[in-house]
Amino acid sequence: MPIDATLPYDDENIFAKILRGEIPSTTLYDDEWAYAFPDINPQAKLHVLVIPKGRYVSWDDFSAKASDAEIAGFIRAVGTVARQHNLVEPGYRLLANIGPHGGQEVPHLHVHLFGEEPLGPMIARR
Repeated sequence: MPIDATLPYDDENIFAKILRGEIPSTTLYDDEWAYAFPDINPQAKLHVLVIPKGRYVSWDDFSAKASDAEIAGFIRAVGTVARQHNLVEPGYRLLANIGPHGGQEVPHLHVHLFGEEPLGPMIARR
């Protein structure tokens, strides 16, 4: 169910629980700023979620409130995960859903990283 990205951060969201170790996940990347793990319902051959360790509801919340170090650390983590999976040369896609119209379902900023196959059009054609 899409969420309202303007609401306050919910400490009981699934990604907060993953960060606290209350829900198990497979670690693909972990540093001071970000954590990456496979999506439980992959939409491509490779589908990784990269989440910041800070309490940010959406890309908008993150870009408005995160420190320069958090922003740089998170963006570098996304790039590192892509390079670790050898995705740069063949190409890959990043997706961040924000709010109901964007299809955001978890109230914690997350970037979907898709790759290892041709991904087709960016959005569904009308």
